[in-house]
Amino acid sequence: MDSRSFMVDMAKDFYSILGIAKTATAEDIKKAYRKLALKFHPDKNQGNKEAEEKFKGISEAYEVLSDPENRKKYDRFGENWNKMDQAQAQRQSGPRQGSYSYESDPFSGGGFEDIFESLFSGSGKKRGASRGQDTQAEMSITLEEAFSGASKIFEINNQTTRIKLKPGTYQGLKIRLPEKGRSGTTPGDLYITINVQSHPLYRVEGDNLHQKITVDLYTAVLGGEVEVRSLSGQFKIKLPHGTQPGKLLRLKGKGMPVYNKPTNHGDLLLEIDVAIPKALSEEERNLFQKLQAMSKEK
Repeated sequence: MDSRSFMVDMAKDFYSILGIAKTATAEDIKKAYRKLALKFHPDKNQGNKEAEEKFKGISEAYEVLSDPENRKKYDRFGENWNKMDQAQAQRQSGPRQGSYSYESDPFSGGGFEDIFESLFSGSGKKRGASRGQDTQAEMSITLEEAFSGASKIFEINNQTTRIKLKPGTYQGLKIRLPEKGRSGTTPGDLYITINVQSHPLYRVEGDNLHQKITVDLYTAVLGGEVEVRSLSGQFKIKLPHGTQPGKLLRLKGKGMPVYNKPTNHGDLLLEIDVAIPKALSEEERNLFQKLQAMSKEK
């Protein structure tokens, strides 16, 4: 075994991590990475530390082997490829840490198909003076779209782009689309800030929803069932007798989905408003007067 192969074998073997031969083509590398990243992506393995580490490893392997220049250096120097003339390597390949980091949620809003469509469009990119500028944009969505998730199509920089929003998308969420910004030898990135439009019935408070409902005077006094329309559907609740105007009722799990945790929901806070009758019949007026007199006697 010659010294070069010994150095590579003893170091971190990116080819083995991706399960490919050292003679693999660029297309072979791309296919292997896509298959493994789909399997170990954090969105499909929440809370699985082992899968998280594997995802980081295959992302690092793909980042190196997908770049022809970096691959040549790796084949020659092994794991220490980027320490040979480090300043030059940084100018050519840019910062390695975080390039495909899911912790900063660069693919939030995208389904797996969209993730890799964006990811592979940037394979082997080199950051330099000819890199296009990053672009900032805003996207307005309805509260219903934020609640359920939505697929949105928009046009920017003469490109038509589709983005999938996850349930629980929130106001101010910033989504990064690699290489969808201004053009250059390597395009810049596109950052989209989400604006959730105000709603006539609901107010968002973190993961909770605040809703005001109006009940008639008799139900407020005597108690009874009230139908509530929420973003998750219609249901009935029982009001206790003597419910006061302004009373808040907390309904667990009826609020917004928690972003990246769609099975978890915030709460729905119902604020009770009591409708006072404006037009009374003579009989109703007499009954209220009797109730008033009885109340004064107490």
